[in-house]
Amino acid sequence: MNYEQTIKYLFEQLPMYQRVGKSAYKNNLDTTIALDEYFGSPHTKFKTIHIAGTNGKGSVAHSIASILQEAGYKVGLHTSPHYKNFRERIKINGQLVTQEFIIDFVEKHKNILEQIEPSFFEITVAMAFDYFAQNKVDIAIIEVGMGGRLDSTNIIQPELSVITNISLDHTQFLGNTIEQIATEKAGIIKYKTPVVLGTTNKKVVKIVSEIAQSKKSDLYIAPNKYFAKKDNNFINISKNNKPYLSKINFDLQGDYQLENILTIIQVIDLIKDSYKIKTENIYDGLSKISENTNILGRWQILNNNPLIVCDSGHNTAGITCILQQIGQIKYDKLHFIFGMVNDKSIDEILKLLPSQAEYYFTQADIPRALDCNKLKQKASEYNLKGNSYKTVAEAYKMAKSNANKNDFIFVGGSVFVVAEVL
Repeated sequence: MNYEQTIKYLFEQLPMYQRVGKSAYKNNLDTTIALDEYFGSPHTKFKTIHIAGTNGKGSVAHSIASILQEAGYKVGLHTSPHYKNFRERIKINGQLVTQEFIIDFVEKHKNILEQIEPSFFEITVAMAFDYFAQNKVDIAIIEVGMGGRLDSTNIIQPELSVITNISLDHTQFLGNTIEQIATEKAGIIKYKTPVVLGTTNKKVVKIVSEIAQSKKSDLYIAPNKYFAKKDNNFINISKNNKPYLSKINFDLQGDYQLENILTIIQVIDLIKDSYKIKTENIYDGLSKISENTNILGRWQILNNNPLIVCDSGHNTAGITCILQQIGQIKYDKLHFIFGMVNDKSIDEILKLLPSQAEYYFTQADIPRALDCNKLKQKASEYNLKGNSYKTVAEAYKMAKSNANKNDFIFVGGSVFVVAEVL
């Protein structure tokens, strides 16, 4: 098989949650453990940092990787989903996993794939761990796919566990309350392994504290110690109410990143002595995240006249942060390219959206996409007006042709809508 055939095989033969939803979800780690044994436990051959959370885990993962790269380390990075290219999921120092490795991996291990029938995500995690082990990375930053306790990545014994924040998302799998979801996310906490928490939400803190205590793991609640403030295009950080890091040129633009940067700095403070991370590595790492890691889809500016921004925030907490930032921008008219997947709380999100925008309701090219006509019909109940477009490309083209240079085009609602625009 060539590369295209190999990727097609992975997409079509293995159930992929991003595409098909619930049928690809497994509520145990049996297949992951079987795969790990088959590959000889590659995850034990390098150090790791494990990152869970509802929002922000990708930004935090890429930022920590960038700082460690600046400190001179060979850093693996496993994230999901991908935007343009499957290879984005597995990187070493920002370089995507090679096509050759993927082809060889699938050809060599095709029998075991057909024998134990892993999900798409399970085999991707196994592939990442094998790649990092073969390439002898110094450390790998591992982002949880969904939840934590039952996530395929949760076989690692990290140096540090990180939980960015917790809000209602994937409720059909993780539970309908913050407490239930927090319990699932906190399932990544390991015995006597420090935990960083990026939120002060009382319900979350209570659950995470109890689980950390039961595992004899020290808990560090980042916003209790650090505070970030924007100063023009820079960020100033105080620690224990005293100036700590000033004029950080943070590469990730979304205002919601002010929350993420506290988690990042707390993580770095915990590991900086053992990894000999200098202050300049922190500044350089935070200013060169895109260059060092090739991150995509976080308040990404695609054009200036008109301003076009895409962001992959797709749950109520993420959309709320995005709308706050949109509210601070001056524009003549807002054009909103919007699509969702069919298993999100549609009403909860639609009631947040601004009625004074022109909407371009669309659907990504995946089975899980919510039909654009159904979305338009539902949106009309919330006084959101616009037309529906069967493809993201069509919606994007129409918005660009309708927009004047002082207008603002926003693309979002789903990672997969953003992916198609990118």
